[in-house]
Amino acid sequence: MNSNATTSRLLEFYRGHGRDHRGRLLSHILGFGLDELEFHHDYIQWLFPLPEPSGANASAPILTHDDIAAFTSEPALGNALLSSFDLMLDFYGLERAGHGGEWKVRRASSFDERTRQWLMGGNHNFLRISRMLRSMSLLGLREHARAFLECLEGIYAENPTTVGSTTIGYWRRATTNT
Repeated sequence: MNSNATTSRLLEFYRGHGRDHRGRLLSHILGFGLDELEFHHDYIQWLFPLPEPSGANASAPILTHDDIAAFTSEPALGNALLSSFDLMLDFYGLERAGHGGEWKVRRASSFDERTRQWLMGGNHNFLRISRMLRSMSLLGLREHARAFLECLEGIYAENPTTVGSTTIGYWRRATTNT
């Protein structure tokens, strides 16, 4: 890893001592309540970065090859990314289960209640899910992304009109086109 990777704003943020464009630490965002997760729209690009600039947040980090190398080689970064994933799963009324490479994402007891917040056509949360799937696939959590997609496939099967074929297509491509 070169010196640029150690000074990356994204890596500093994920290591717990760097701040996002609003001065928040990762721990601050991980402490958000469900309403804050819905109300704020500029944190998701920090939790799940991509190699392209964000059209919604010009201050968002752009994922570099050095960042990807750090995430795939430093277990602490992967664990922090899993904490971000767990936060968002909770928002969607889902939870992670399993260990070793046998990961599953399943509906939590809050699923029916939480779907009233996000399971509706044209919802910005569908874009968040696409971002999450692709970012996790790039940053070494491909199996977790696939488990998430498998759960989403079940949700789509029960709600094909709400989710739509275009959206499920984006979600499928996000785990394969990295």
